[in-house]
Amino acid sequence: MQRVYFAVYFTETDGRMKQQKYLAFDFGAESGRAILGSLADGRLTLEEKHRFANPMGQLNGRLQWNVLGQWEQIKQGLKATRGIKLDGIGVDTWGVDFGLLDSSGDLLGNPTMYRDPVTAGMMKDVFSIIPREEVFDTTGIQFMEINTLYQLRALVKANSAKLATARTMLFMPDLFNYFLTGVAKAEFSIVSTSQMYDPRKRAWATQMLTKLGIPTHILPEIIPTGTVLGPLLKSVADECEVDQATVIAPGGHDTASAVVSVPAEGQDWCYISSGTWSLMGVELPEPLINPKSLQYNYTNEGGIGGSIRFLKNIMGLWLVQECRRAFTKDGHDHTYAELTAMAGESKPYDVLIDPDHAPFASPGDMPKKIDAFCGLTSQKAPSTRGAYVRACLDSLACKYRQTLEGLQDLLGKKIGVIHIVGGGTQNELLNQLTADVCQRPVVAGPIEATAIGNIIVQAMATGAIKSLEEGRGVVRASFPVKRYEPRASPAVDLAYQRYLSYAGK
Repeated sequence: MQRVYFAVYFTETDGRMKQQKYLAFDFGAESGRAILGSLADGRLTLEEKHRFANPMGQLNGRLQWNVLGQWEQIKQGLKATRGIKLDGIGVDTWGVDFGLLDSSGDLLGNPTMYRDPVTAGMMKDVFSIIPREEVFDTTGIQFMEINTLYQLRALVKANSAKLATARTMLFMPDLFNYFLTGVAKAEFSIVSTSQMYDPRKRAWATQMLTKLGIPTHILPEIIPTGTVLGPLLKSVADECEVDQATVIAPGGHDTASAVVSVPAEGQDWCYISSGTWSLMGVELPEPLINPKSLQYNYTNEGGIGGSIRFLKNIMGLWLVQECRRAFTKDGHDHTYAELTAMAGESKPYDVLIDPDHAPFASPGDMPKKIDAFCGLTSQKAPSTRGAYVRACLDSLACKYRQTLEGLQDLLGKKIGVIHIVGGGTQNELLNQLTADVCQRPVVAGPIEATAIGNIIVQAMATGAIKSLEEGRGVVRASFPVKRYEPRASPAVDLAYQRYLSYAGK
């Protein structure tokens, strides 16, 4: 078991804890934010200092992240804290994507975005060398073509000059940590998303990678979640006119940070981190890797203290985001709240889709793709914008029930409560649908779950919070939640059975 040790250096005055201030940079696939957290007397308050779109675009026919633009946004967030003494800075991002550094420490081009089609066919290619069962037994990771393993295999197949030149590979939060501190290391939770890590050995799966021709000399040292990396580089501090605050590696994968903020007690709960992706699972002390977890295609990702986030990656509100983009392109610019209201007025369970249907994963005309799925499954396509969004939300709720049933089968126990955290908690229709379809109470909140978890881990690293349990107590004391009780209806079970007949199409 991986251990994490935290140094205590906070002070008390008149029996009260000195206020600690932490800056969390939280990058989602659609947007990012810099959140200032102030911790005192067991309560945490948040202040948004900077919010920005996460820049991405096509260059030379490839979807790439505008890493210089992202770095500028980080500096803008730092500048927004001028005059504030920070006790810590932490960065979390989406998973699997990475940058490559040369021998001089310079970045070799923009990182490729995980939705780029460069990985098409790479899973089949890998399995021609290493059987699918062996890959899962080694890594315990859900098979998704976006995984780092297949991105790197694509570079190998293309005889990439970048890969040949590279000295170090850094995942996105580690890359930003490197820009902030000059320290080039890989945080445990983000490493675990790659399908290149052996959670039993707690090390890179170098033997597997060598068989695939992936150079292992580029793999950095893996550090525990909550590691203190060091002070902000003087050049960065001077440019942003801030002090050289301490940079800490929180749960670098945004879901790892989000799960820290789940305000749960007891053992009979699961979580859904709801946003562009929905990640639904439980916390385990050790990986669960066996033929049944392979059959269900669940994943063993890293969490705080070396724990395992045993979960399923689900397409999530990307479906609605892409519908909205298509509607806007057609001249109908609606807010998410407006689209949810329109969905609430639409016929329930009329059209059901598999959220993880492969064509849905790539950018493009989502309504058109839903129409194609309806043709594949002999359903009548939605006729209104609200009906398209309703189809997405109804289907996500059904996918959650399917995932819940899989978790219960694998764990051999009933899960009594579903906690939903993250931006998706603002979709009250989806929250209620989840309670109804899963027939479980849903506790929704907090909204800024990832930034909160990021800050909690920073506070643990500095000793201001002594344990994960204490951190979750701070969350319960600081942020409201809303409870949704399940409503029984024969239509729900009938809809779920229809959904199951479409799943996997």
